[in-house]
Amino acid sequence: MGSISHEISVLTAPFEALSITPDKDPRTIARGYQIELCQKALLENIIVYLETGCGKTHIAVLLIYEMICRTKKSKKDICVFLAPTVALVEQQAKVIQASIDVKVGIYCGSSNNLKGHRDWEKELEQFEVLVMTPQILLHNLSHCFIRIQHIALLIFDECHYAQFESNHPYAEIMKIFYKPDAPKLPRIFGMTASPIFGKGGSISSLETLLNAKVYTVDTREELDQFVSSPKVNCYYYGTDTHDSSDSHLTYVGKLETIKADCMLSLIKNIKDSSSLKNTKKALVRLHCNLEFCLQNLGLWGALQACRILLKGDLVERNAVIEANEQCGDDMLCGSYLSQVFAYFAAECKKDYSIEASDTEAILSSLDNLKFPFFSLKLLQLVNILSNFRAQSDMKCIIFVNRIITARSLAYILQQVTFLSAWRCSYLVGVHSGLKNMSRKTTNAILEKFRSGELNLLVATKVGEEGLDIQTCCLVIRFDLPETVASFIQSRGRARMPQSEYAFLVDRGNPKEMELIKNFHNDEAQMNNEISSRKSTSVYVDFEEKTYKVDSTGAIISSGSSVSLLHRYCSKLPHDEFFNPKPELSYSTHEADAVICYIKLPANAPIHQIRSSPQPSREAAKKDACLKACQRLHELGALTHYLLPDDEVDDENQDSSDSDCDDGTSYVNHYADKFGREFVHPKQPLLKAKQVFRLDNLLRKRGSGEAREKEEHFVELPPEICVLKILEALTTERCNEWFSLERLEVLGDAFLKFAVGRHVRSIGS
Repeated sequence: MGSISHEISVLTAPFEALSITPDKDPRTIARGYQIELCQKALLENIIVYLETGCGKTHIAVLLIYEMICRTKKSKKDICVFLAPTVALVEQQAKVIQASIDVKVGIYCGSSNNLKGHRDWEKELEQFEVLVMTPQILLHNLSHCFIRIQHIALLIFDECHYAQFESNHPYAEIMKIFYKPDAPKLPRIFGMTASPIFGKGGSISSLETLLNAKVYTVDTREELDQFVSSPKVNCYYYGTDTHDSSDSHLTYVGKLETIKADCMLSLIKNIKDSSSLKNTKKALVRLHCNLEFCLQNLGLWGALQACRILLKGDLVERNAVIEANEQCGDDMLCGSYLSQVFAYFAAECKKDYSIEASDTEAILSSLDNLKFPFFSLKLLQLVNILSNFRAQSDMKCIIFVNRIITARSLAYILQQVTFLSAWRCSYLVGVHSGLKNMSRKTTNAILEKFRSGELNLLVATKVGEEGLDIQTCCLVIRFDLPETVASFIQSRGRARMPQSEYAFLVDRGNPKEMELIKNFHNDEAQMNNEISSRKSTSVYVDFEEKTYKVDSTGAIISSGSSVSLLHRYCSKLPHDEFFNPKPELSYSTHEADAVICYIKLPANAPIHQIRSSPQPSREAAKKDACLKACQRLHELGALTHYLLPDDEVDDENQDSSDSDCDDGTSYVNHYADKFGREFVHPKQPLLKAKQVFRLDNLLRKRGSGEAREKEEHFVELPPEICVLKILEALTTERCNEWFSLERLEVLGDAFLKFAVGRHVRSIGS
């Protein structure tokens, strides 16, 4: 690791003997292992591996406290706390503010209108700790709004995303900006409940990328004093064979028939190939989601899923089924849903020989519920909740893998009247696309859960990671975890004494039992590797493809060039009928090499560019976008900070608000120009100063051209000192790219001025 300034890289005093003590001292409530891990973090880059609920964030708070105490002399040095989601950014910022007396800035999404260097300079002067999403830091480092050498401490929350082969912003930040041979680098501190994440993830990969070593608590006994481990139980459902029932096969067959009929109608009525392709994808995704609900929730559960999908508009429907593509023919998808809904409703009536209005009678008793009205899996869940309902102060989270399952299951449990002791809602990601799941709504649901107004949440993986969800007595995996990280993190929600972590397991599917067994083995192996340090994995250093402007230090990677190119195109002149954006196409060459061709809008300085041969489409796209950005900069369309030319750098603007020169009357002006004496020579009149740079809108100026900072003053005669004319003269930019109305007003103003001068000269 490169040398870090002496005052922050060496533990110069005992932990308890630091001279600077703010009003809030986080050391007073720190546990022994938290102090020990903080001491390690002051000496070297480390990754803290502890289960959810063991106080990782408080170790980060201790470290921030110590680093700020040690960097008081260097006012430019800051601490940056990164969290992968907006909810975590807001949550962790509140924890820091409540724990220590520091000024904390919060940055996520578009919540801050910070566009230039001067904006960020003010932020760096005002705040000591900046809590933000990693994409914001990556953007700021790329365009030199923040420089890596000014960061004393860089904290990665949920750092397992920083895997070597990943394109996550965590990985991009470390690959591009953290160079071990640099003269000054930030201290790195990572936090995770699972160092291994996703396919190809490993402890060595994490350590290599973060240039840090994983540490955990040496003995489990110390943790057990503060955190309870839940009892793990498997609840089996179904038979020993994995055969589907006759009724289920009948339902699935009918769904296939309805889908096939809709497909035939689609092919007959839609001729546009793009619309045909998108509608097929949407129809197949709808079908798969309903078949999944039929399998996991039963007939009535699938009916409720269908109802939810029919109730929402196209945007809501795509969000629920997690579809990215737009349906070319939404009416056809609606027809499919209507037919399926009618079929499911008819089958429910047939099974129970009752009207839909009498469903409440069925849901009033566990004895009334039967297969296939409820699936065997759902019946087992209802049975578990029924057994726990009488216990006082119960709180439960049910984890599922799909949004449609969360929505449908929450509705079903709300309707089961004998489970009324459970007050239920669902929780999915803010970015799920659901209109009714805003950040405000999410926070309100969590607050109700903390207060006890709600005591049962059906959550997707958003509930697993980091969110400050009140500890539960019961955590149920309705759908099994997909990764060991998900297994560990969801278990961490069951932290109350004598709590339970439950799995619903299909008795006829041995793969499910094998999966749970593998999770336990992987966790044990991971713990053993960390404690024994026997891992011999070696990772070859990977040099990210980048383009750097030497004069400023601005740098973009092939990954970030994609969004930059789209941003540049969006800034080009356009109207409601023309949306400028790059068009990508691909071709395959020898040895399966892929070449990407980018066609830019006609009003861009370059029109086409191609990548070099790459092993995949994604790699080819990134290579072509990076080349396009480089060429745009060379032509002056991107500034030396690699920003679109109209996002003018604050440093190159003269926005001075200094006073005009003394003597703001027209006495000398009219004496020199017209030989006239004023009756009231002391009357103040207007004198204007340019406060922004004037641009020729007909010409795109290159970023390399000189931008001299000069002050120009101009006399404003009374003939043009009316509001509309002054507005035309002084407005920096209007909503339209080029305003003929402004030119007309300005022309009329000067014509009036010229006529006035002529009349005055004749009169004299």
